[in-house]
Amino acid sequence: MRIDIRGDKLKVTEGIRNHIESKLGKLDAYFENPEEIKAYVVVRSRNKEEIIEITIPTPKFTLRTETSHEELYAALDLSMDKLERQIRKYKSKMKKRFKDILQYEMILQEEKEEELSTIAKRKTLELKPMDEEEAVLQMELVDHDFYIFKNAKEENKISVVYKRKDGTYGIIDAE
Repeated sequence: MRIDIRGDKLKVTEGIRNHIESKLGKLDAYFENPEEIKAYVVVRSRNKEEIIEITIPTPKFTLRTETSHEELYAALDLSMDKLERQIRKYKSKMKKRFKDILQYEMILQEEKEEELSTIAKRKTLELKPMDEEEAVLQMELVDHDFYIFKNAKEENKISVVYKRKDGTYGIIDAE
């Protein structure tokens, strides 16, 4: 796995870099072609907390975690636990629901635009057809409250699945 590490208002020392690379290197065992996968790691400090954000886009799913702790190494350990749980959860659900692993891909591309007064971030999505259950799983994997997808059951309508306050899920279909 190729690893891109950067510090946000924090200098990433060689020791921190080596520790992160050794920890993330253990995830190679979970992937078929780890040399084709790139992990993005952002390390930052806020008040008395050290924050580590890890995003691993793969051809079949995207893993993401953001963890904070008073110590950077503890935050990294917590993030690794979360990533391993996400991978195991994803693989077990896919084995239950489908005989062959995903037929669809989702590619996230982040574009940095000039700073606008209200838009802090812009993402471009390539929407692949998927069913509602798969969209819920993808939403949980990227740890967001909503997920946009092309609904395969509804004649390729664009839909949004979101997590409601009571813990259930809702679907919004675009006309």
